[in-house]
Amino acid sequence: MIRWLGAFIGFLFYRFPGAIVGFLLGSLIDNMFGRKSASTFQQVFQQQRSDRVTPADFELNLLSLASLVIKADGSVSQQELDYVRQYFVQAYGRDRANATFRMFNEVIKKREISAPHICGMLRQRMRYESRLQVIHFLFSIANADGAVSEAEVRKILEIAGYLAINQRDFESIKAMFFKNPDSAYKILEIDRTASTAEIKSAYRTMVKKYHPDKLQHMDEAYRKGAEEKFRKVQEAYEQLQKERGF
Repeated sequence: MIRWLGAFIGFLFYRFPGAIVGFLLGSLIDNMFGRKSASTFQQVFQQQRSDRVTPADFELNLLSLASLVIKADGSVSQQELDYVRQYFVQAYGRDRANATFRMFNEVIKKREISAPHICGMLRQRMRYESRLQVIHFLFSIANADGAVSEAEVRKILEIAGYLAINQRDFESIKAMFFKNPDSAYKILEIDRTASTAEIKSAYRTMVKKYHPDKLQHMDEAYRKGAEEKFRKVQEAYEQLQKERGF
């Protein structure tokens, strides 16, 4: 618009040459104003987007897997529901957690949850260490009411299979939630007949696998879960140290 006004004023003062100069100057001003406006609009739009609370696919998928475990034994435990809500609030904040639960309720009405489909996507996007933490999270949910049922174990084992979790890794995490004479050995992924040297070697391997630093890219709640898992490995090793006297 300014370019034509410049051309008109230039024509009044300097005829045709003035119109050309006025048009060029006006075009320059138009371009500067246009870029500024576009930049301002982009900033406002980005600000509007950042103000919106939109649950990510990962959060919805994690909540979907949690719901499968909660319903696995045929009854919905309030303690398990509270554990999941507290976890999501701690990891993502109250507003985002509430948005995730609302979105989940809308999605669940429209289609059935498919563990193979969800786990297939997670396998492509998550490191193996992070997928191990998903299994630990699911066991923590099942244990929130004080005990992990056989039905819940079967459901988590099914999910672990879809996530391509090694059987020994699954048994290691499972053993963290069951107290029996072999728990320490299972946590360290060794047999009861293992030598002292094998126990020490297994411990070093598990420390590397389960160290919380491997989940620095994940949310705080995930890292806290990793710290708990790491602590269980340390406790298992200390128990065997006392039993074996080394």
